[in-house]
Amino acid sequence: MVEAAPRPSGNQTGQRTPGDRGHDRPALENLTPAEIVAELDKYIIGQRDAKRAVAVALRNRYRRQLLPDELRQEVQPKNILMIGPTGVGKTEIARRVAKIVDAPFVKVEATKFTEVGYVGRDVESIVRDLVEIAISNLHNQRLEQVKDEATVAAMQRLSEILAQQLAAAKGRRSGTESVDDNRSPRQELAAQRRLERERKRLLALLNENLLEDETVEIEIEGDDYAYGNGEDYPLDFAPGMTPDDLYDAVQDAIGGMFPRRPMRRRVKVREARRILTQQEANRLVDFDAVVDDAMQVVEDSGVVFLDEIDKTVSGNGEFGADVSGEGVQRDLLPIVEGSVVMTRYGPVRTDHILFIAAGAFHSARPSDLIPELQGRFPIRVELNSLTEEDLFAILTEPQNALTKQYQALLATEGLDLQFAEEALREVAALATLVNLRSEDIGARRLHTILEKVVEEISFDADQYTGQTITIDRPFVNGRVGEVAADEDLSNFIL
Repeated sequence: MVEAAPRPSGNQTGQRTPGDRGHDRPALENLTPAEIVAELDKYIIGQRDAKRAVAVALRNRYRRQLLPDELRQEVQPKNILMIGPTGVGKTEIARRVAKIVDAPFVKVEATKFTEVGYVGRDVESIVRDLVEIAISNLHNQRLEQVKDEATVAAMQRLSEILAQQLAAAKGRRSGTESVDDNRSPRQELAAQRRLERERKRLLALLNENLLEDETVEIEIEGDDYAYGNGEDYPLDFAPGMTPDDLYDAVQDAIGGMFPRRPMRRRVKVREARRILTQQEANRLVDFDAVVDDAMQVVEDSGVVFLDEIDKTVSGNGEFGADVSGEGVQRDLLPIVEGSVVMTRYGPVRTDHILFIAAGAFHSARPSDLIPELQGRFPIRVELNSLTEEDLFAILTEPQNALTKQYQALLATEGLDLQFAEEALREVAALATLVNLRSEDIGARRLHTILEKVVEEISFDADQYTGQTITIDRPFVNGRVGEVAADEDLSNFIL
């Protein structure tokens, strides 16, 4: 860890107003906690306490932006610890709420990290991954903003390239190419006029998509615009760099010393249009500004979801796979509390990043975490196991319900798939039965059972084009009823 001065934020007076939307931040002023919960209800059934806790935490971020600068720096996010079995919606709540407010989001499993000194990933890579995600998202947004302008510029370039190549081909056929340098100014002017007329003609044809299958030779540029050109990001060996980070730093340095040369390729016009549009969009977007803005967004709006935090609680022994579990907790402390992490783009402060930790806590309790880490997650919410009625609601109510997904997928084959209510209630009952008898995996059990139900229909979907198939209770029992009733068999199949 190193210390660095915080980035300046806000206006000159130190007071942020609701309209101060620098760095493309989401309009949280238009989302009250109740509205955030309502948005989550479209995709997640139940778990109201967890939804409310996350909604308040995000709303407090907007409230913090309205405070004077001195007080704003003092307000820390209230990190959340979600406690509940797998498959009840912990990850989905965090992911959906980050998507609603368009915040940088990264989900990591705490078990993939190890204490410094052991083989494994360093916990600081969480922040580095979050920065990469934020830069990628913001860069894509900026590219989309200049898409229309880039398309026009690309069409102009493509018409010029086609006109020049056609003129060169005509010169080779007529044998006048070798005497072009001896043309008089008047001949040169006439040639330029002919070239301009030809360019306008080709531009009109391009706009009508009449040259899509023609071949053109263009220059293919490297990916320097996507990741910087290496000159602005010199080789920097920061403490705690992982092998992946070191490799990236070396690649950046080599890219700056030996920039890639453009390659010439012959492609179809439709492909050339796409390539040139991407090149023009990259030229219109200031990547350095994207990096600066993305890092500021990470510091103010980043969300980190730490899954399986309970697996870092070490057992009684000092040997085994969890030997460094408590060390991981201690390594997480400074990041969650607020520190500075060095990335390939510069230092990032974690003081105002929202951390949401989650775990089933079957063989451990939240109080088994080290006391210092417990204090960094002041808000604790318990998520309830899903009942049979909850599972039925999951099949019918969310906008992304599994039944709606299957209907949309098979509709592409011309098959109208319908689910009777009695069939869905039977699926929910079977899922509840299997969860009670074996490991409770919550709503994930629905994926297994429903896939078994529609397996044959999905396989032979092309034979049912133009037909309507309704899945009823006997159909469900015929496909999975006997399997679910046999405890040994269901353990292997469902």
